[in-house]
Amino acid sequence: MTFERLKEQRQYLLLECVSGSRAYNLHTPTSDTDLKGIFILPQQELYGMTYTDQVANATNDEVYFEVRRFLELLEKNNPNILELLSTHADNQLYRHPLMQLVRPEDFLSRLCLETFAGYAKTQIKRAKGLNKKINQSFPEVRKDILEFCYVVQGSHSVPMKTWLEQHQILQQDCGLSRIDHFRDAYALFYRQQFAGPVSFKGIFSGEQANDVQLSAIPASTEPAAIMHFNKDGYTVYCKEFAAYWDWVENRNEARYQHNQQLGADYDSKHMMHTFRLLEMAEEIARYKEVRVHRQDRDFLLSIRNGAFTYDTLLQMATEKLEKIQAWYAVADLPDHPDPAHTEQLLIKIREEFYGKK
Repeated sequence: MTFERLKEQRQYLLLECVSGSRAYNLHTPTSDTDLKGIFILPQQELYGMTYTDQVANATNDEVYFEVRRFLELLEKNNPNILELLSTHADNQLYRHPLMQLVRPEDFLSRLCLETFAGYAKTQIKRAKGLNKKINQSFPEVRKDILEFCYVVQGSHSVPMKTWLEQHQILQQDCGLSRIDHFRDAYALFYRQQFAGPVSFKGIFSGEQANDVQLSAIPASTEPAAIMHFNKDGYTVYCKEFAAYWDWVENRNEARYQHNQQLGADYDSKHMMHTFRLLEMAEEIARYKEVRVHRQDRDFLLSIRNGAFTYDTLLQMATEKLEKIQAWYAVADLPDHPDPAHTEQLLIKIREEFYGKK
């Protein structure tokens, strides 16, 4: 089965729904239309050597799950799958009669505390990292090792670059040797100290170097200086530099510009969906329902439109999580769905569907 084949052979569809922001009632004039659905493999293919668990278009905004995979994820209380099953009738493009056998209330359990609220908690942690990226900026050229090297001068230190300029020395003309029992401290020498020719490697090998390098030093020579390399600081800087530019390269530019225009120091759409998940987690515990079509549209869109500060949202989310945990402590929900029921449901759907063929 492929995405293209499924679109041609729609007799294998069990469910097809509008998903994403339009299903949530959170769409704006520029929102795309996403689709999700469920299909069943042709019987002959099911008996073959391969199994296709899901298919999607090139942009991944149309995704269809084979019924076994759908039920596996449903048994795990996967939010996307529970939302798909509970999509409002207005957003259901096609629903096979066999889907009446699959009821959300038969699968809701205490696992939703982790899959909905727990996922939202993960998103909040991610938002903290994203907040840091939005508020930090790195030049396109990475700092080199010399920016993290210092020379002892009397009772204080001076930057390595300053020391080299003062002495009119190039880093390539320097050689380093270790100092026993002093972590990341080195004796520094330079060519002009020696009457004869010496072969020094320099302090570091080039722009992409991750560490300083050592040279062979002629015996009985006093070092010109003692240098310390802040290796830990350089390692952290390189990781943050790489993460920042990876984020710049892969970020949703339209969403980023939207947040810049709002003056929001966080991904507002990201935070909107975090609060949507928290609200849905509470509703499952209180009402045993997955409410996909949001009645709290105005509140959620106000988050998307930057109505709250980042710190206020974090405080609101923390308080919300505490309330949700209290609701789940008293909720009339099983610890997890019944695997035997899931298996019998899959067998019945396949028997009913293939039997009619």
